Amino acid sequence: MNKPAELKLETIPMWIHGRAAVPAAARMGEVFNPAAGQVVRRVPFASHEVVNEAVDAAGAAQAQWRNWPALRRARVMQRFLRLMEDAQKDLARLVSEEHGKTLPDALGSVQRGMEVVEFACGIPHLLKGEHSENVGTQVDTHTVRQPVGVCAGITPFNFPVMVPLWMFPVAIACGNAFILKPSEKDPSASIRMAELLQKAGLPDGVFNVVHGDKVAVDAILTHPGIDAVSFVGSTPVARHIYETAARHGKRVQALGGAKNHAVVLPDADLEFAAEALIGAAYGSAGERCMAVSAVVAVGAAADPLVALLKMKAAAIRIGPGDRDGIDMGPLITCQHRDKVASYIDAGVKEGAELVLDGRGCKVAGSEGGFFLGTTLFDRVTPEMSIHRDEIFGPVLVVLRVETLEEAIALVNRNPYANGTAIFTESGGAARRFENEITVGMVGVNVPIPVPVAYYSFGGWKNSLFGDLHVHGVEATKFYTRTKVVTTRWPHQDTPAPGFHMPTLG
Repeated sequence: MNKPAELKLETIPMWIHGRAAVPAAARMGEVFNPAAGQVVRRVPFASHEVVNEAVDAAGAAQAQWRNWPALRRARVMQRFLRLMEDAQKDLARLVSEEHGKTLPDALGSVQRGMEVVEFACGIPHLLKGEHSENVGTQVDTHTVRQPVGVCAGITPFNFPVMVPLWMFPVAIACGNAFILKPSEKDPSASIRMAELLQKAGLPDGVFNVVHGDKVAVDAILTHPGIDAVSFVGSTPVARHIYETAARHGKRVQALGGAKNHAVVLPDADLEFAAEALIGAAYGSAGERCMAVSAVVAVGAAADPLVALLKMKAAAIRIGPGDRDGIDMGPLITCQHRDKVASYIDAGVKEGAELVLDGRGCKVAGSEGGFFLGTTLFDRVTPEMSIHRDEIFGPVLVVLRVETLEEAIALVNRNPYANGTAIFTESGGAARRFENEITVGMVGVNVPIPVPVAYYSFGGWKNSLFGDLHVHGVEATKFYTRTKVVTTRWPHQDTPAPGFHMPTLG
């Protein structure tokens, strides 16, 4: 965790009213390359005054932006999509450098975010309302969708391009202005996207970026000029976001943590299931809210499945994400690496069987990096902390049950309910599972059931605070308010309304 004295570090600016700037006397944070364990950039932390400046810029711009025809707004998104396609590799390199994930993984995450931009290009159709003729005598009713106002997004470190793209393209296309508070751990990509939006023709002030920590977050949550807040992160913070923002009169969607289970039945293709689970558990070093971190092995599936998982997990190649042939990169910080390692210690103390131990992982040429090897536990029980808590690292646990009924009950008892999967060749078992499971996103022989952009993403229970999910049609509902208009155009042969409620007569 050293910082070469001879290097002058780049400072990542804020982006307010179409201009990049570093506020004077701002508190500074450090951005690491986690594969090297070195500081590579600095990032300023926004004060209340800086957040005020961003809100003022957004409010002034939104007053004009909301009146742009939806088709014209969509054309800005179309140009932004083309620019994103040109910049995809550069964005992926930034993500890999500051987060640590492999380049192919980073490229894939940028692509999934771009698909939401593609969805937002269809906003004229998505904003269409309803119309009913003659709800009363010569009385018509129709609905319109209008923008909420100034919206804010508070996004996590693990997907510094994809998760912001879940939010701001739809919000902006709907006619809102947007303030993004990205993770201070990997902020560079957010500024690059701001530059691309400006190049695409977005008016200055419609999109703004402020960096920072809890000071900036709380300023956003309590600011009277912000009308809606979107968040993705851990459950304790999601609860704080939801309660604080809602208390201050804002519309809120706050996506929290996860403990995603994959149920494997004895009739499953175990080779296929194991290969899928390895990618789902250890991809991006397990730093995904949709990572599979718990396998529920049913009956005779357990022993051969664990043997396959051990063999495949041990073969994973670990190293810097920009190196060819690497399957898994480092964790985001040394503190997080040490926290994940402490869960391995706890699992051993609690009596789980440690099949594969990732502690002490060393990568030649990157000895200062924040690496942790793949870890696999067997014979885990539900009360153990390695099953109960969201670890957010390359730790996979296996629980054993005898029946599908027991597996469903085990998953449903968990307070998290983001995603789950089942591996089976039985249509009846799969149908029962998808019907009875109390989880927001379900995969059948699909380990990470992240929906495509035109379906919504979100969990249940402690994985979501709020009523509407991100992207898809639910996003257009979140970023707009419905207005109902009832009209009558009087004619000489139409009686005056009088003093009573209109009826169907």
